[in-house]
Amino acid sequence: MSDQSSRPAAPQPLVRPFTGLRPTPQHAAEVAAPPYDVLDSDEARALAFGKRWSFLHISKPEIDLPPGIDSHAPEVYAMAGTNMRAIIAADVLRRDEIPAYYIYRVQMGDHVQTGIVASGSVDAYEANLIRRHEHTRPDKEDDRVAQILAVEAHTGPVFCFHAPHPALARITAAATKSAPAYSVTGPGGSVHSLWEVTDPTDIYAIGEGFAEQGVIYIADGHHRSAAAARVRAELRKANPNHTGVEHYNYFLIVSFPGDEVRIYDYNRVVRDLNGMTAEQFLVRLARDFTVTPANAAAKPTIARTFGMYLAGKWYALAFKQQPAADLSAVERLDVSLLSTRLLEPMLAIGDPRVDPRIDFIGGIRGMAELEKRVDSGQWAVAFALYPTSIADLKAVADAEAVMPPKSTWFEPKLADGMVSLPLE
Repeated sequence: MSDQSSRPAAPQPLVRPFTGLRPTPQHAAEVAAPPYDVLDSDEARALAFGKRWSFLHISKPEIDLPPGIDSHAPEVYAMAGTNMRAIIAADVLRRDEIPAYYIYRVQMGDHVQTGIVASGSVDAYEANLIRRHEHTRPDKEDDRVAQILAVEAHTGPVFCFHAPHPALARITAAATKSAPAYSVTGPGGSVHSLWEVTDPTDIYAIGEGFAEQGVIYIADGHHRSAAAARVRAELRKANPNHTGVEHYNYFLIVSFPGDEVRIYDYNRVVRDLNGMTAEQFLVRLARDFTVTPANAAAKPTIARTFGMYLAGKWYALAFKQQPAADLSAVERLDVSLLSTRLLEPMLAIGDPRVDPRIDFIGGIRGMAELEKRVDSGQWAVAFALYPTSIADLKAVADAEAVMPPKSTWFEPKLADGMVSLPLE
């Protein structure tokens, strides 16, 4: 684990309040939309049908252009800017007059998590005080940079978490005793609510609370974070009067207490058995794993065990020889152990980022989705994993290491359009 104290301090505060660009309460339900990266263009077009002010016209602007257009074409980003200007001109989105923090609560079923919306410092991100755990792809960064510049705002919140903190908890609890500024219901029945925090004492206490923690962890939104750093670099270069306090030096975050954040499993399906029959594969597995037939879906209940669906049957897998105790933070992850102890040596799955013989299924879709994939005949075997823990994610981020792809699935997702951070 790296020594946090040895890193240079970020020149700017970790977070600060900002004047948010938000829907007026009567328009909030129509504006709020699922995040841009969970829908394809056809799904977005259908969901936004008849909703003139849906934020999908800004986050998925290809829906307002002829079907089949390249979603990364220049005219798509130009349309995003046009749509943003139109929704502001119509007074559907309105800029707050004084800087504020915001409280964001999302409820999905019986799960509730309540976080603080803030502008996160790009300086802090680059100093690794807003910590990451994933690689980013240049093409996805390029897309976010173009979108942010086109709409002149950070519109997709970066989902973060922090250690529980008494002062932050007190302010959150007090704010949410009153009615929210607005509350909207998203797809799947998730409920998203927003409150304002404008009291100067509370604003100071929030800043102090995050400063005492020293670090925030990115859960979901690595490409948005990386794009924010690139946007800042571009606008700083173009601004001869740059001071470091401009809005473009910050990006939109929502940070939740880590004990309220829920990580789902991220499961795997493999297209073939590397030349083996199901019977041969079971024999090969038995050299290294205890293989126990199961009468129902073998969803792991503890770490370092796996479920497997093969030829219409479920099995529980457990290591015969436990992994070494001195593994690194990345090596000891269940997703890593599955790769190094099974997928690579037995099924010849190489780099999972590019190998077409493997696919990934978020745990929110349930064990039935694994059965469906294998029963279709398109996939030979499915593996169910125990979810990565918050502690494991922090250990990887603190070590300045990177998780294997598709290690975590965070749910519920945050909505776009609840509040945005203008660049100016």
